Amino acid sequence: MLLPLFEWLDGLRVGDWISTSSYAAPLINVMHIMALVILFGSLLIVDVRLLGRGMTQQPVARVARDARPWLIGALICMLLTGIPQVLSLPIREYYSPFFWMKMRLLLVTLIFTFTLRHKVTMADEARVGPIWGKVVGLVSIGLWTWIAVEGRLIGLLS
Repeated sequence: MLLPLFEWLDGLRVGDWISTSSYAAPLINVMHIMALVILFGSLLIVDVRLLGRGMTQQPVARVARDARPWLIGALICMLLTGIPQVLSLPIREYYSPFFWMKMRLLLVTLIFTFTLRHKVTMADEARVGPIWGKVVGLVSIGLWTWIAVEGRLIGLLS
């Protein structure tokens, strides 16, 4: 169903330029990885706090509010660098099971992050309780790590 779209993307000149340029693909990849590091940092500082460690002198809601601009900025940067990565080799991406798993996981994880995780981080800690905070923190770390692993597998095994 999406193959015609990926075939059309494969015909774009920008993809050829990215994949053959000595600087474009490595620069895009480095920016994508830097955004990933910022994303993980902004997530982990909150998730570790949900686990009862880290910045325990600060309420979870404050830590989450302070980390949120970094999270959103990193997500935007990852989107802006992920699109050119797909454009450089769209047919390879289309046939990669790791690409599709990453995209499905990304959808689920974004929904989780901006709904349930957000609700738990902004709620009164006494009302949520330590168990639910820990569960949400562990699920968040697990989902985002899984996405990163799938992304790495695209480059290694596709």
